[in-house]
Amino acid sequence: MNFLLEPQNLVLILAALASGGMLLWPLLVSGSQGAAVSTAAAVQLINREKGVLIDVSEPEEFAKAHAAGARNIPFGQIEGHKALPSNKALPLVLVCPTGARAGRAAGMLRKLGYEKAQVLAGGLKAWREANLPVERAA
Repeated sequence: MNFLLEPQNLVLILAALASGGMLLWPLLVSGSQGAAVSTAAAVQLINREKGVLIDVSEPEEFAKAHAAGARNIPFGQIEGHKALPSNKALPLVLVCPTGARAGRAAGMLRKLGYEKAQVLAGGLKAWREANLPVERAA
């Protein structure tokens, strides 16, 4: 207890608290956005568990390039969109160019009952880097 009361130890205490905060930050942030899955895990969800790949990009972005087989549901229209699966138990893999919008969309979908909504880590860029098929709209 004396250690905590010594003025010269204040810097050590603050450093320990800051370090602990930095370690906990990723857990707090990922909890709000949902778990991110790698491209390999996303492919397994799609192939083995009938997961649905949803691209939350705007239609113009989607037309330029999107993951093969993805459904386009723009982020602003995600709630109650008719292209969402009626079976809320299916895994959803959300993707956008960077993953930022997909993270917010996953949080919204989990609140709507899609408990298996997950974000593709790295977004479309990671999909391309994994040499997975990318399509362009005609």
